[in-house]
Amino acid sequence: MTFANPLYLLLLLLPLGMLLWHLFLSRTREPQLLVGSVEEFLPHVRTWRTRLANLPTYLLIAAAALVVVCLARPQTSRNYSSRSVEGIDIMLAIDVSTSMQYDDIEPSRIDAARVVATEFINNRSDDNIGVTLFAGEAFTLCPLTTDHASLLSLISQNANCNLAGTGIISDGTAIGMGLAVAVSRLEESRAPSKVIILLTDGVNNTGQISPLQAADMAKSLGIRVYTIAAGGGADVDLPVAILPNGDIYSTQVKEPEDPETLQKIASQTGGQYFKADNRRALSSIYDDIDKLEKRRLEVSDSTRRYDAWQSFGLLAIILALCALILRYTWLRRLP
Repeated sequence: MTFANPLYLLLLLLPLGMLLWHLFLSRTREPQLLVGSVEEFLPHVRTWRTRLANLPTYLLIAAAALVVVCLARPQTSRNYSSRSVEGIDIMLAIDVSTSMQYDDIEPSRIDAARVVATEFINNRSDDNIGVTLFAGEAFTLCPLTTDHASLLSLISQNANCNLAGTGIISDGTAIGMGLAVAVSRLEESRAPSKVIILLTDGVNNTGQISPLQAADMAKSLGIRVYTIAAGGGADVDLPVAILPNGDIYSTQVKEPEDPETLQKIASQTGGQYFKADNRRALSSIYDDIDKLEKRRLEVSDSTRRYDAWQSFGLLAIILALCALILRYTWLRRLP
């Protein structure tokens, strides 16, 4: 706490002098009554009223001290640090189609993507980061924010394949829609650097916007797109029928992949294309992007002060009222 008028604190010598005068000099000036014997008064000497007889005086002295503090104008302040940071605006576009449940990337593609995205966010504390999820449809899970704790909570709870698997959103892989929704979130951004990290495991097979159309939108807004192909091209078990005994019959098929489209998106927007066959490679890709996307920004210091004398003034009024009430009621003195 600071004081706008600290010289007024010298006036605290006045209530201090009042206290010293009361403790050492005032008793010599109090009226005295001469009596022959004090035996009749002894049973009444140690009562609460006699012990607290000087309380009103002390309360008034304390109130006077608080008034002096008010005159000095105590203030609280909120400081904003001045530092150089490397902040940019980033949207993560993550594929949550049912094929992201395949375990060719342990423990599964979506789990690995969620863990690595969490690590990436934790390493970018100064950035505005948001998340878009897509399968056959796309939506914004979280807009750009620096509240990374809330962002990570949303990713942990919602970045999974249950959305498509339970029919909350249609299944499929709408890469163009996922990219377009992420672009729309960066459209109003004034950051010097705007980035989308698009992670998918399949081929665009649905949606009203094609991947290259969405890439054109990103390019027009100066947004770089880094594309990551997670898994893809692997032999996976595809359920095709349920047998009478309840067993699921599946057959191995080679999952389709379309690296050419992802490469064109990255090339067209000034980003890069990556292929992740395992979790270590996926983590390494995010590390590479983290190193590539650095923009130094200057954040200025500022301090805002707020007057805090009101509480001292209120307490001074309360103490003064208490002193007066006690002086003329329970602790009244005669004469």
